[in-house]
Amino acid sequence: MRKIYFIPILLLILSACSSDSSSPEPVEEQMYFPPSDGSTTWDTKSIADLNWNQNAVQPLLDYLEEKHSKSFIILVNGRIVMENYFNGHTATSPWYWASAGKTLTSTVTGIAEQEGLININNKVSDYLGTAWTSAPLAKENLITCKNLLSMNSGLNDALGDDVSPANLQYVADAGSRWAYHNVYVKLQDVIAEASGQTWTNYFNTKLRDKLGMTGGAWINSGDGLSVYWSTSRNMARFGLMILNKGKWDGTMVVNENYLSQATTTSQSINQAYGYLWWLNGKSTYHLPTSQFQFNGTLIPNAPSDMYCALGKNDQKIYVIPSKKMVVIRMGDVANPENPTFALSGFDNDLWAKIHALYQ
Repeated sequence: MRKIYFIPILLLILSACSSDSSSPEPVEEQMYFPPSDGSTTWDTKSIADLNWNQNAVQPLLDYLEEKHSKSFIILVNGRIVMENYFNGHTATSPWYWASAGKTLTSTVTGIAEQEGLININNKVSDYLGTAWTSAPLAKENLITCKNLLSMNSGLNDALGDDVSPANLQYVADAGSRWAYHNVYVKLQDVIAEASGQTWTNYFNTKLRDKLGMTGGAWINSGDGLSVYWSTSRNMARFGLMILNKGKWDGTMVVNENYLSQATTTSQSINQAYGYLWWLNGKSTYHLPTSQFQFNGTLIPNAPSDMYCALGKNDQKIYVIPSKKMVVIRMGDVANPENPTFALSGFDNDLWAKIHALYQ
């Protein structure tokens, strides 16, 4: 009789164990977006919540302060994990984006295209008229808006920041040479002409205000170029929208397809460059002021899927889709003895410290 009753009891136990093992997977955490009404509310996530290495925090902060940083932010799934300020800088202090702000122009160009105002494959002279450069007309007409986004306009990059026609001189046919050049700002003129608005008004309406980037502004740098200034949190808002494939809290700001193109190699010369975005994880790259091709990835210590906005004196926006992470650094040049326009050795050293947080 014992054998008759033992078998059903064993089956019940096995059935219960099987039921427990098939429990549902944990629900993935939703992306968080801070309010766009100018409030200071922003959800946080602790190092402990993420099971990161608390012992790696202080070495990172010490390094940031040593390297003349003013602010540092890490977002994961939109929530603030680290937010630190140094050397008298605060959450309300504005600072310049430098060339990291190129990505703002790239993004607004995508918005203008999705609204049917421009086509990036059209030549720039369709919008600005001829003689916007001093290149021969046939060569000027080769330059498209996409060439400006991709840094392969063929114009001389050795003549300084001035983008007046006399300073925009022909060197090579558009598309045949990659060179880091401030001629990209002509896209702002293209958008102003096509929209019938000032660049600032269009930018504020279509991007800044939708993300709640309160108080940010374009400030003339004195050489005919405007540089964007904002708080570090406003820079983080922009990075968060980019991480979320062009959407802000469910509302499309810029088309996902355009953003995908912007963060993919845009031409055949510099694998590590999209539409004014720098791309990690490629096998070769070029740097500003050089025609030399370097072998290897842009920032070896950083995730290979990362793309970034890099500005003079080490202004940084790093976007890492695989980790749902955005990292912001603002400040003075990290290594004053070796100032750079965009990428520097600081990027790789910084990423060694960041990687130690979650490895």
